[in-house]
Amino acid sequence: MKLNFSYWIKFSLFNLLLVASLGLLMRYKIAFEFPFLNQKNIQHSHSHFAFAGWVSQTLIVLMVHFLSKQNTTINLEKYKKVFIANLVCAYIMLFSFIFQGYGLISILFSTLSIFVSFWFAILYFKDLKLVSNNSLAKNWFKAALFFNVISSLGTFALAYMMATKSLHQDFYLSSIYYYLHFQYNGWFWFGIMGLFVNQLISNLVLEKANKIIFTWFFISCIPAYLLSVLWLKLPIWIYGLAILSAILQVFAWMKFIKIIIPNFIKNYSLAPFFKWIYISIVVCISIKFLLQLGSTVPEIGKLAFGFRPIVIAYLHLVLLAIISGFLLVYLFTNQLVIQNNRIKKALGLFIIGIFLNELVLAIQGIASFSYTLIPYANEMLFGIAILLFFGAFRMFYLNQKKVKKNIVL
Repeated sequence: MKLNFSYWIKFSLFNLLLVASLGLLMRYKIAFEFPFLNQKNIQHSHSHFAFAGWVSQTLIVLMVHFLSKQNTTINLEKYKKVFIANLVCAYIMLFSFIFQGYGLISILFSTLSIFVSFWFAILYFKDLKLVSNNSLAKNWFKAALFFNVISSLGTFALAYMMATKSLHQDFYLSSIYYYLHFQYNGWFWFGIMGLFVNQLISNLVLEKANKIIFTWFFISCIPAYLLSVLWLKLPIWIYGLAILSAILQVFAWMKFIKIIIPNFIKNYSLAPFFKWIYISIVVCISIKFLLQLGSTVPEIGKLAFGFRPIVIAYLHLVLLAIISGFLLVYLFTNQLVIQNNRIKKALGLFIIGIFLNELVLAIQGIASFSYTLIPYANEMLFGIAILLFFGAFRMFYLNQKKVKKNIVL
């Protein structure tokens, strides 16, 4: 039985709307007063649901969609249970974190969501064996699953520290950054790269370049974790390893821009609107890798890790501008959402919101170096959060169709 991917993508758009709603609520609480809910709890709900309900849910649906195009003999029916299980865990985390923070229910379903990711990895690894080795995306997806699985070690380390009441500030933060690194730069990054290269028309030059770029990113991903803990007192040789990983990723990205991007532009017909979004994402990724390299300079690294606005700006750059931006444009250009001018305008509004959000956060971060307060920054970020919410709402609303009685899930 075939899966109705458009049906499952509606859940993704709805989940993006919920993420935007939580972001709007947090910005309102910062700019004004809303005493009924705990800000820290909303933040935990926002981040956990963004990871599980929006990005991971969308990635697993799109990766299964990839399988459906590669080999029609693969039984996709089993993935329905994975989709549902992941959604159940995500929704329960959404509400439990809001009302109890790190409590029994939220910790239980956070753990269950990890086991759902293991379940998906096992199923998907088996089905990838039925995909041709000539596929440009195959190794990227294997790596994405691998990094998703090992990212859980950070979560388990946190759970152990909490259970044994042996919290140590450095180990605690290192475990959090470990999880974030292998989610952002492992599972999310390799997942979207697999989706992107699968859109290319393969040839010998492209296959060779893709193999080299993948290898460089893969072997640098694990030591690149050290870039997240440069504030620790690291031995000089480990510090050098962090620098080498940052340099290797810059070279891998330069090769990607030089060879892969021109092939994509040449062979993949895009409307100017979508082309500009892709260009914006490429610019954001370039900034990300340059920031990583810059953080290896001790003076710059201390500034980056010492000011919260800088950390927030960087995390939003990766999750919102790069990962979310790519997933949305991929859904549109692969006809997985309804195609009309109104929904494209909604996407445009959301992209503008992303840009303005990064602009204000970047200005706020740079100003924090001199401890300068930006007038009405919180109010501006609240206004931008309204744009993001409205753009997400319009995309979800306009993508709705009348559901047939005997719809295939």
